[in-house]
Amino acid sequence: MKKIIINMAPWETRIAVMRNDSLENVYFGASTDKVLERAYFKGKIAKVFPGIQTSFVDIGQEKAGFLHISEVDRELAVHKMEGFDQLDVFKEQEDSEQERSQPRPKDISTIFKEGEEVLVQVSKEPVGDKGAKLTTCFTLPGRFLVLMPNIGKVCISKKIENREERLRLRHILHKHLPAGMGAIIRTSAEGTEEDEIYQDINFLLHDWQAILDRYNKVHAPSKIYEDMDISLQVIRDHLDDDVDAIITDDLRNQEQIYLYLKSVAPEHRYKVQLHENPTSVFEYFNIEKQIQLALQKKVELRSGGTIIIESTEAMTVIDVNTGRFTGKRNLEATILKTNMEAAEEIVRQLRLRNIGGLIVIDFIDMSEQENRQRLVEFFESQLKSHDKFQSVVLSVSAFGLVQMTRKRSGKTLLQKLSSSCTTCHGSGRLKSVRTESYEILRKAQLELRQHSTHKKIVFTVHPHVFDFIASIEYNSILVLEKDFECQITFKSDSSFLINQFKLEIQK
Repeated sequence: MKKIIINMAPWETRIAVMRNDSLENVYFGASTDKVLERAYFKGKIAKVFPGIQTSFVDIGQEKAGFLHISEVDRELAVHKMEGFDQLDVFKEQEDSEQERSQPRPKDISTIFKEGEEVLVQVSKEPVGDKGAKLTTCFTLPGRFLVLMPNIGKVCISKKIENREERLRLRHILHKHLPAGMGAIIRTSAEGTEEDEIYQDINFLLHDWQAILDRYNKVHAPSKIYEDMDISLQVIRDHLDDDVDAIITDDLRNQEQIYLYLKSVAPEHRYKVQLHENPTSVFEYFNIEKQIQLALQKKVELRSGGTIIIESTEAMTVIDVNTGRFTGKRNLEATILKTNMEAAEEIVRQLRLRNIGGLIVIDFIDMSEQENRQRLVEFFESQLKSHDKFQSVVLSVSAFGLVQMTRKRSGKTLLQKLSSSCTTCHGSGRLKSVRTESYEILRKAQLELRQHSTHKKIVFTVHPHVFDFIASIEYNSILVLEKDFECQITFKSDSSFLINQFKLEIQK
């Protein structure tokens, strides 16, 4: 069974999703975070650049957001071309097949004019010098569907494979959605009663109407809507019949969750609990330790095998090893058991660490083709059952590798909770003491060449470098003193990095 555990603090909110006491997902929200993604703004067109088919929109942030023509809703573009006001598009909900058949305009300057007000949604957070990526293809996520208030089509998650169920869900949406609106059916909607989906639609329609009302009342640029508190977002995305408890350590948060569930899923209200034990809620449920383990490269399997996870900018590589597991029967059976256990654990680690993009898995090689196929099928079934993100898995290659892609979504857990080492700069490796010592001696030699002789030179270095030079390269110092007619003294300072040194010239 699943539990959603919430730890509230003045500086940060942390939410963990547990299944059978094993950490599946963890989310963080700092009080100082300025989250723009999915927020709605009443913006003002600042600049229009036909050459790059982009409008820059002032949304009241440090950087103007950018709206590319590919992110402009087709109906909005057509109506703007015909001289309609944008709000007319929102009010007019009737489909027009003639309008839908028209091609997308190719010149953004015919759609937007500088100084014009526009309703936009942030689809991607600002990065570096770039402003937020904007869209007018609006979405509002719910428990069972994502409402598309100005895109009149219905899409269904590929993970819902049953044809009759897909038809049933499509019929429910066509029955209850207002004309001109569409939705994306989420995997969680599979098997859900019509009343629950109808309730979800009504909740989202209420939010959409609130956005339109707010748009009419405020001046541009203004934020008019933002996604709910992070704890409610996680509950919205993970709440299902498998969840047997939602536990928070904050009374106000408990009341907030209760009111939210009362409006969207009243049958789950009784699951909300307050953690009153003096032990921290994350410590009590052994979450702190599991988070620390998720930052390590090596993951221990129950059988004694291990997996090693290494990530680069281009891809993530996962290596599976038998470790100390020797099995009780033949070698092939031992390898198959380790690979199956590793496949299950890899799916958990991909979710927990939020790893996306290209992933290459080096399972232990098996001689029987039947076992290879069985492994891939099991791996795919685990992804389908336990991972909400879209993924594609290829069969085992000639080199015994499984290649897959998984949708990226924000930063990985490692990126969120750590930064690159200032000494190794993220390589994970340090030069040996010998190498660092010789580099410092070369730099010392260069410094001596640039200064006059008959001086007293003091080098301050890391203790390890000091010990190496004093014990191994003492004669080299004597040679430098002779060559440059100076006195060289080395000092040890534990505050120095191993590759750091300081030179002082004393008369």
